[in-house]
Amino acid sequence: MLELFAATPTLIDVKVDQTLRSVFPLIVPELILLATACVLFLLSTVKSNRVVAATISVLGLLTALNVHLFLIDQSKHAEALIPTVAPILGDSLAHFVRGVSLVAGLLLVLMGWNDTSDRRAADHYACLLCAITGLSLVASANDLIFLFLALELISIPTYVLLYLPRYEDQVSQEAAIKYFLMSILSSAMLLFGFSYLYGLTGTTNLKALVEILPRMVAGDQVNMALIAIVLCLAGLGFKITAFPFHFYAPDVYQGGPTGVVAMLAFVPKMAGFVALTKLFGSFAEMMEASPVFIQRLMLLLWIFSAVTMTMGNVLALLQTNLKRMLAYSSVAHTGYMLMGLAVLPTQAYRAEGSTAVIQGNEAIYFYLICYGIMTIGAFASIAYLNSRERPVETIEDLSGLHETQPWSAATLTLFLFSMIGLPLTAGFVAKFLLFLGAMSTPAAAPLKGMYPILALVAAVNAAIAAFYYLRIVGVMYLRSSFNPVKPTPAGSIQICITICAILTLVFGIFPSALFQQAKVAVGP
Repeated sequence: MLELFAATPTLIDVKVDQTLRSVFPLIVPELILLATACVLFLLSTVKSNRVVAATISVLGLLTALNVHLFLIDQSKHAEALIPTVAPILGDSLAHFVRGVSLVAGLLLVLMGWNDTSDRRAADHYACLLCAITGLSLVASANDLIFLFLALELISIPTYVLLYLPRYEDQVSQEAAIKYFLMSILSSAMLLFGFSYLYGLTGTTNLKALVEILPRMVAGDQVNMALIAIVLCLAGLGFKITAFPFHFYAPDVYQGGPTGVVAMLAFVPKMAGFVALTKLFGSFAEMMEASPVFIQRLMLLLWIFSAVTMTMGNVLALLQTNLKRMLAYSSVAHTGYMLMGLAVLPTQAYRAEGSTAVIQGNEAIYFYLICYGIMTIGAFASIAYLNSRERPVETIEDLSGLHETQPWSAATLTLFLFSMIGLPLTAGFVAKFLLFLGAMSTPAAAPLKGMYPILALVAAVNAAIAAFYYLRIVGVMYLRSSFNPVKPTPAGSIQICITICAILTLVFGIFPSALFQQAKVAVGP
């Protein structure tokens, strides 16, 4: 007996060692990004140069991307060898989100190449790489603790990014403090929700949690499970700027540097939706265990989606500041994507052997990529046109832009058309997939009649959004400029805008490649 007890720690140590060895190659790209960030932090203490810092950032991102592409095939073969108790999984979703995050990082570096000062450039890019690393790790997380730390790896560098560039500007300070305080509150709510999930299931492992939670909602713990879900939705609602957790967005978007705001509009939003889809991964089991619970959850997500998209679009109508308008536009786009999350539980009611036309998950990820492209492109266009001599802050500042800057007017119009959802743009296909998913809910699903209504609400909101987007286009093309914009020459930001414009058209005309990647990412 003593020999058995003496041997047990050795066996445990061996299994832990094997698990760590198996998962370590999965995070090599993230380790490269963190190492690059450390180099940049050290560089800022010696000599800060904008071009040098940006070049190091690009090299770090390209190296991580090459390693990611090299390891992706090997990790597919090794995935079966990784135990489900591991805190990190190298599944198809992790590969998909990592690739997207690295490409987004490259675009954001190009966007900020000439937008940051030499004094703060190294710190700026180091924090940006940390946030990109956090997004990549969120998709790889298989543990509540690891998931929370990955989300904080996005939030904490964002505080620095918002405060550093304009530390002498009171408006920017107010925006940074508001984001900091509300971010802490949301993190506390999310952690409180995670504590409920741990108390219910007795584990922090996501795979185990997804299997155990349905048993809890079938018993006396249904109310506690619902409280846990609501707390998690509230905590992640801040990340995705969902109503009513969006109140920081208008002030932060208006007061923050444009490059940082572009990152803030996409990276936390994608991380939040990835976390939501990971947490809500057991709808089929929950439906079988507790139909009442799943119906309450479906109704909650329905209301969450409808209210978020409506409030975002209605409030955007009242804005004259470009970045405040885009902030409320971001809230509205969150509402559209929440429609995909609301549709997701209905797949549990699909008859055995039948296949869904569109599942909520794949539509959400397709929309996220398209949203990121057109949002980064729009903010890059504003950053390119803005200068100290002639700032671009309001819609009226774009008057007659087609006369003085026809290329900028054309690309910004393309991004706005994509946000509306006009044909031949990526935004049209993204909205169409979400609408199709809502219209094709299974006949056996409860609240089935509510989902076509949700699609109708989204269509009405898209029409409302068209008004304030087209108002900008009208100002650019139907008015004359008495004080033309004077953009600062910046080849890198023009490259960023051109890439976003090309991708907006490519994914609008040939969406199948991206859609198939999103479909593979969510799995069967």
